[in-house]
Amino acid sequence: MTNRRQPFGRTLCAMITPFTEAGTLDLEGARQLAGRLVAQGCDGLVLNGTTGESPTTTDTEKAELVAAVREAVGEDVTLVAGVGSAATRHTIEGALAAEKAGADAVLVVTPYYSRPPQEAVEAHFRQVADASGLPVMLYDIPGRTGTRIEPETMIRLAEHPRIVAVKDCSYDFLGTQKVLAHTDLAYYAGCDEHVLALYAVGAAGCVSTVANAAPGPIAAILDAFDAGDTARATELQLRATPLIEAMMGAGLPGTVTAKALLARLGLPAGPVRAPLLPAGREAADGLLARYETLAAP
Repeated sequence: MTNRRQPFGRTLCAMITPFTEAGTLDLEGARQLAGRLVAQGCDGLVLNGTTGESPTTTDTEKAELVAAVREAVGEDVTLVAGVGSAATRHTIEGALAAEKAGADAVLVVTPYYSRPPQEAVEAHFRQVADASGLPVMLYDIPGRTGTRIEPETMIRLAEHPRIVAVKDCSYDFLGTQKVLAHTDLAYYAGCDEHVLALYAVGAAGCVSTVANAAPGPIAAILDAFDAGDTARATELQLRATPLIEAMMGAGLPGTVTAKALLARLGLPAGPVRAPLLPAGREAADGLLARYETLAAP
């Protein structure tokens, strides 16, 4: 087993934000879902991220969600709260609110749309990290933000004592390995198809969207690797691939597919918020079929 730095545990779920049928925040549903995820293998939960529909939830809703989930799972489960926005000042306000609501750490995405240069990206993250007492997980997802956190920038940011981890959706495996080789940042695979591959080169674990519906199978991949059974770990990653593809690679956002599958399983989910639209019946049927295949003994 690789000696890993795992500040937030190993298997984290990028949890959806349940809504009522009327579209309001479903705090009881969030408590139920969080409890299930922890009971079935998640070491921690990432709230108010992209999968949690952070662009369409209010600051008040975000804080209420963190507080409700903290109440449900207790103090021993790591809660990472997404606070990223396009504005540094707003991001800092979100970090302070998350700290007050009971989060253990914050997830901070690269400022989007304005496409700041690397000097500005670095300054943004440093200002947020300086503003609160919480550890920071950087979120590198250029496909959504339009801007990479370049490896050289990541290496410099690793010098900050509160910047400790990365959720990696860069699809730059070489750049990721470069940062892993030159820093002690804890990398978490943010793309479910990379869970095993990134773990094999020293990542801390994963932040999984697929774990909303299948926390056990995702955790089992890393269990097998930690036990030294790399062949079994590979088998489990490949067995999960059809569901990963259906949820993350079929042209619908992971939020949409996760909520559709959870609804079919009778678990808290509710509708997505506009501008997202719900998955159609055919897509939901396909998700359930692939889930049942994965869940079968």
